[in-house]
Amino acid sequence: MKRPNLFGLVSVRSEDDDSYSQNGSSNTDHSQTINKKNDIQIDVTSYSRDQNNNRKNSSDDVIKSYSDGETPETIDLEKSDLEPTELVLQQGLSSRAVQFIALGGAIGTGLFVGTSSGLTQCGPAGLFTSYIIMASVLYPIMNAFGEMVCYLPGGRGRSSQGSAAYLVSKYVDKSLGFATSWNYYYCYAILGAAECTAAAGVVEYWTLKIPKAGLISIYIFVIVLLNFGPVRIYGETEFWFAITKIICILGLIILCFILFWGGGPKHDRLGFRYWKGDLAWANHSAPGNTGRFLDVYTGIIKAGFAYILGPELVSLTSSECQDQRRNIAKASRRFVYRLIIFYCCSVLGISVIVSRKDPTLLTALSANKAGAASSPFVIGIINAGIPVLPHIINACIMLSAWSAGNAYMFAASRCLMTMANEEGAPKIFGKINRLGTPYVAVGFTTLWFCLAYLNVSSSSADVFAWLSNISTISGFIGWGVSCIAYLRFRKAIIYNGLTDRLPFRGPWMPYTIWYALIWVIILSLTNGYQTFMNGYWSVSDFIAAYITLPVFFTLLIGHKLYTRTFFTWKWYKPVEQIDVITGLDEIEEITKEIDENRVPPNSWWEKVLDWLI
Repeated sequence: MKRPNLFGLVSVRSEDDDSYSQNGSSNTDHSQTINKKNDIQIDVTSYSRDQNNNRKNSSDDVIKSYSDGETPETIDLEKSDLEPTELVLQQGLSSRAVQFIALGGAIGTGLFVGTSSGLTQCGPAGLFTSYIIMASVLYPIMNAFGEMVCYLPGGRGRSSQGSAAYLVSKYVDKSLGFATSWNYYYCYAILGAAECTAAAGVVEYWTLKIPKAGLISIYIFVIVLLNFGPVRIYGETEFWFAITKIICILGLIILCFILFWGGGPKHDRLGFRYWKGDLAWANHSAPGNTGRFLDVYTGIIKAGFAYILGPELVSLTSSECQDQRRNIAKASRRFVYRLIIFYCCSVLGISVIVSRKDPTLLTALSANKAGAASSPFVIGIINAGIPVLPHIINACIMLSAWSAGNAYMFAASRCLMTMANEEGAPKIFGKINRLGTPYVAVGFTTLWFCLAYLNVSSSSADVFAWLSNISTISGFIGWGVSCIAYLRFRKAIIYNGLTDRLPFRGPWMPYTIWYALIWVIILSLTNGYQTFMNGYWSVSDFIAAYITLPVFFTLLIGHKLYTRTFFTWKWYKPVEQIDVITGLDEIEEITKEIDENRVPPNSWWEKVLDWLI
């Protein structure tokens, strides 16, 4: 069977009857060749796998006509790795969906509920300082993802080329990419189970009569249903989830500001009352300056859970979003607002309205109460004498947990699908249906989400804490190898003289990525420091803190041995072997065409909307 060496699916003619059929199929079982007819229009809908073809074409429908006398180039379809009816990912994520996912996606219980234990163990000063430090670590990581993904965002295909594991495999080493893939997949799947566990616990604020197993089943069912549909359904759902979370967080920050000045029903001006004296620092591990240092360090580790999946979720959307370079670049630039407003300002507001020694807060934590019962926001609102609002906040917490679980299912399924298509997992997980959904990967990930049923026989807080601890360290490892991937990417760009073709550049890069890399290495190695202190030893805490490291290196070394590259001393790709050229002309041509056809905003309202989405 023959077909033109274009990059798409074309009309073919049977040698027997000269009839034409679409999508590369024939009405007969005989071999087929492409012959030209007078001015036949051929639709091209996807990219070529031929890396030696330097034509500049759009990823959208490209129309090419052949006149009489021309003989199109042909290739043997049996020897090609592309199938004429191949099902691929769809670019169904709109601009507004991508931008709001960047702002509010994956914000879950870590911010609304997880900050309660951080406040009691670290004090307001330690908690606020730790969130600022973690934000400074995450900002260059987001810029690194932005640079790599904006440069080559990937087209319609069978791999999510914005995933961290794909980037590590492409720019560093295939074995490291394999280990990173499973590390990230495990992280996403466990986090999804943790969020379902937390969401079930949130309902306990209202009633204890609903079985936890029933609640978990409802959450998982809806999440799976949303992820089995087209990606635009996921995008629209996350868009409204993100808007709800953003409104809720902004409202809470404004409320904290009002209570700071005494604008509540009790007219009690709080100011920085809870930052004074021994309330500012907890000194929970040691006295004096050592205790203050450990307060901050413990807060940094806890802050990691709230930040997990932030940068990765934005880059994961690159292969499935419209106007890729523009949208990913905008999302990367405004990620700093998410760090400053939604995290740092929220933590500052918490430290103003709730004391670390608040009896209600301490009782809720000791009793392992979930949801609003242990949320510092809600406790501060109750102390201020504001009725009804705690129920609204609890509903927002439930939606946030649901949304985060939805995001983790999306991330996990794309990660597993990419592994399957990059020979890192069984190929069956790479199957995509006509909706562009990796349905087998979604189904398998659902089994991991069922770990949330552990909550039926254990307290939600204990299970949630144990699962989140493991996933947090997986996130640290993922950030570390992503930093390494960026450094190799940057070196390849300089080697090929392509620096001026970078569409997005993060400030102070690549220097700040070294800062982030050093931090995540230290955190990965010392996150369980407390278990080595007198009186703090716990086998379960030690395992949660360090089990991920040996598993990761076992995957890395095992893949090296399997591929027989362990003794070759080639633990990373030489810079001359890193491909940063294939696909560059195509994406630049696509972006140029989109920019030329874009209608600029005229009214002030259109300009505001254009800036926002």
